[in-house]
Amino acid sequence: MKAVILLSGGLDSSCVLYQANFEGCECYGISFDYQQRHRRELNSAVAIAQKAGMVQHQIVNFDLRLWGGSALTSDGIDLPQERSLDEMSQNIPVTYVPARNTIFLSFALAYAEAITAERVYIGVNALDYSGYPDCRPDYIQAMQEVFCLGTKQGREGKPITIHTPLINLKKTEIIELGNKLGVPWELTWSCYAGGDVACGVCDSCQLRLAAFAQLGLKDPILYAGVRSV
Repeated sequence: MKAVILLSGGLDSSCVLYQANFEGCECYGISFDYQQRHRRELNSAVAIAQKAGMVQHQIVNFDLRLWGGSALTSDGIDLPQERSLDEMSQNIPVTYVPARNTIFLSFALAYAEAITAERVYIGVNALDYSGYPDCRPDYIQAMQEVFCLGTKQGREGKPITIHTPLINLKKTEIIELGNKLGVPWELTWSCYAGGDVACGVCDSCQLRLAAFAQLGLKDPILYAGVRSV
């Protein structure tokens, strides 16, 4: 069966791609260059798509810097750094990009219907300390209703279904799953800072490093300073 995979190049979306492959899907990838601070992740998306033997991978371009509203799309908002897990769990962080997953899923839905795909995979995770509102089960349920009501396939009784295999997994469990699936972590990218080497201090790096450390594993990507563990 055909499936559209939202592929950022990060740890979660790469694991989802390999899970979709494992489930026997014919995978079509879609990534987004929205002029994000960390556009370096797109290099990883391309590399992961090639490594996984994705049928087709495309990058959609648009510019969310036009209205900003996030540390990932506005140079005027500083990235949080060196925060504890408790601090990360307090509030929705400034790295939240307004309505990003709604935009992404809309593109994925259009692509899926155009190629008569049956599934859309997205690597959202409700247990992530960042607590983004568009990564939670009730949001996905609402978007599934949109998928059913807003498409020809849905109205004809063949709705495109949203698959979120990581939504209830801890980051350590995602890494364990990825290890079983053979995800090449060395090709992935999680850092928000936008450099050539991961910063090791942004929320995304901190969560990733902590998960590998909890499993007694070394994260295979390079980090600035002494952050690689």
